[in-house]
Amino acid sequence: MNAEFNLWLLIVGVAFGAALAWLVLADMNRRETEIGQEETAAEAGWLARTLDDARLDADLAERVLEAHKRYLGFPPPDELVAPEEFGRADPAAAPAAATAPAEAPSA
Repeated sequence: MNAEFNLWLLIVGVAFGAALAWLVLADMNRRETEIGQEETAAEAGWLARTLDDARLDADLAERVLEAHKRYLGFPPPDELVAPEEFGRADPAAAPAAATAPAEAPSA
């Protein structure tokens, strides 16, 4: 009788431990894919009111949130670019090898 009781305690203990581990390790954060279009519009309005900046309205905040969703759908970048350098490529500053004509190989 004692062996059966010990087995029952072992099973209950393993189940309880698994449930406790799941609660501790579970990721309860929401994902971007769980937020629908209506909630994005509501979040944009909330951002515009909360940040209290005359330059930010609900439409602009919604466009930023939609762009952020698209960004999260892209693969990770190979290299990070500083924001002040992004989009300021100057063709005149290209390396000389890229703009100079190729020389014929000497024989």
